[in-house]
Amino acid sequence: MYQLHHANCFDWLREHKPCSLHAVCTDPPYGVLEFTEKEVSKLRARRGGVWRLPPTIGGSQRDPLPRFTVLTDAQKLELRRFFHEWGKVLAPALVPGAHVCVAGHPILQHLVQNAMAEAGYEVRTAIMRLYFSFRGGDRPKNAEREFPEVCVTPKGAYEPWMLFRKPIEEKTVAENLRKWKTGGLRRLSVDKPLPDSIPSGRTPDREEAISNHPCLKPQHFMRVIVRSLLPLGEGTVLDPFMGSGSTIAAAEAVGYDSVGVELDNEYFKLAERSIPRLAALYPDFIGKELQMNGDYGSVEREDKQQLAMVLAEKKATYRTKFSAKTRRN
Repeated sequence: MYQLHHANCFDWLREHKPCSLHAVCTDPPYGVLEFTEKEVSKLRARRGGVWRLPPTIGGSQRDPLPRFTVLTDAQKLELRRFFHEWGKVLAPALVPGAHVCVAGHPILQHLVQNAMAEAGYEVRTAIMRLYFSFRGGDRPKNAEREFPEVCVTPKGAYEPWMLFRKPIEEKTVAENLRKWKTGGLRRLSVDKPLPDSIPSGRTPDREEAISNHPCLKPQHFMRVIVRSLLPLGEGTVLDPFMGSGSTIAAAEAVGYDSVGVELDNEYFKLAERSIPRLAALYPDFIGKELQMNGDYGSVEREDKQQLAMVLAEKKATYRTKFSAKTRRN
């Protein structure tokens, strides 16, 4: 079962019951700037701004990508302040030993980790989502022919999902697990621990046909990650920057209770529509293995008949709550 809240997560967390959430999995605004009202308006109008609008290649329209190399020192300080404040506001709502999994960007990862450490969290490992990316690998701008064997940055092939943990309250992880059901991560199986790198691939067309959010993550990866965050399979997972709803859909598919919070009105409505449909895909895959067998290949977005076959309707089991407090922090 899941609950959706149209609210500012800072306000929502300040009013939330202490020690009531057991894990967080979220794909936040990496650089904060890209999801400000000004930049989102430019994105929706396809006018660029911090969002790079890649050209069509081979007849395929590539998704917009935010450019974090353009962030100023002041904007980087604001990013660090943002995550420090968020970590502080979040902590009371978490039970001791709760893990917080935060998607990030390689060149901004250290800022988020420093901010969360200063907010009182233990910095754990980062899980690498391995996938083919259009990020990086470019030759020097306006001098491509002059320097044909030079790239400014390496070609991107991973996305770090940083792990943090609220300090355990008991003397050992075992004791914390007994009292709070948290402190560790759920293994893939008795014989297979969760690895720190997961081959992911791009988000399949059939999922993008359901949700056109610019940062939609594949259910294959999300179900593995979300499942791992409740070590005993019990508790509630929060996504405070819900966006496309992919985290909540993954929790629903795995069988976990979850809560999603989203400030943007259009993305909130998109998540409401998308979550039950994303959760209904791949009914036999619940994140217990790294390889998804069977029906995971891409389909043409325009093939409505094929799409209808994979969108098996499922009665939604959620409650929606709206908050009057929607100001930005």
